[in-house]
Amino acid sequence: MMNSNDSPRRARIRMLRPLRRRTDVQRRRFRRGVYLLPSMFTMGSMFCGYACIVYAMRGEFVTAAPFIGFAVVIDMLDGRIARMTNTTSDFGVEFDSLADIISFGVAPAILTFAWGLQPLGRLGWTAGFLFVAAAAVRLARFNIQAGSLDKRYFVGMPSPAAAGVLAATVFAYPSGLQTYAEALPVLAMIIAPALLMVSTVRFRSFKGIDLQARRKYPVLLLVALGLALLVAHPELVLVVLAYGYLSATLIEVAWHRLRRRQGHEEREHEVTSKDTAAERRR
Repeated sequence: MMNSNDSPRRARIRMLRPLRRRTDVQRRRFRRGVYLLPSMFTMGSMFCGYACIVYAMRGEFVTAAPFIGFAVVIDMLDGRIARMTNTTSDFGVEFDSLADIISFGVAPAILTFAWGLQPLGRLGWTAGFLFVAAAAVRLARFNIQAGSLDKRYFVGMPSPAAAGVLAATVFAYPSGLQTYAEALPVLAMIIAPALLMVSTVRFRSFKGIDLQARRKYPVLLLVALGLALLVAHPELVLVVLAYGYLSATLIEVAWHRLRRRQGHEEREHEVTSKDTAAERRR
């Protein structure tokens, strides 16, 4: 028979046993292997960033800058293909973020430093590091906020668009800057996109565009015209696209704030008019 003193004794023995870690009790099982198709696109984007760095260090800016553009196109196809083929995964998200830090953070910063920030010395590489840090913060914040925001907008300037501003400028003027006075304006060119990446300004994402929907025939002609201009004058077209996306967002923000201020003033004027009319009645 069991004594009445056995249960307290067993409780004391159980308390003296070493506690097991939570990882020993419940360990998460990871799937082996990766989805090859989206990972190949992510690897291609990473390679473009690495190639940009190599050619920038050699001073071949005409060859280095387009690799950022190639990385932007591949990055746009990466997520879309993963969603279309139902091959999205946590590994793919993390792998894509690491590749983006190289292609849209480190690569454009080194490209811009070798092209126009080098005459500024420490001030130049400090500005380049600010861009890298802003890109890393932007990507980390995007991963945290993914799925909880409006898909039509990005909170902060997307890192591919910020990198595109630097790459398009270098591609349009590949000869580089040699003097301190010429390099000073480059600070604004690299610091402004860096600050916009970590800001709360909303940029349009264009994810709502349905490429499978039927369009009118003139749309196809406009696409053909855009491709023709891109082939004929790539430097001009890329600069217009990069700076146009940036300036259009800032103009839209200023317009909304101006309308909001005008509406607030109109409401204040209505309240004042009502108060004045009430006083006159008295």
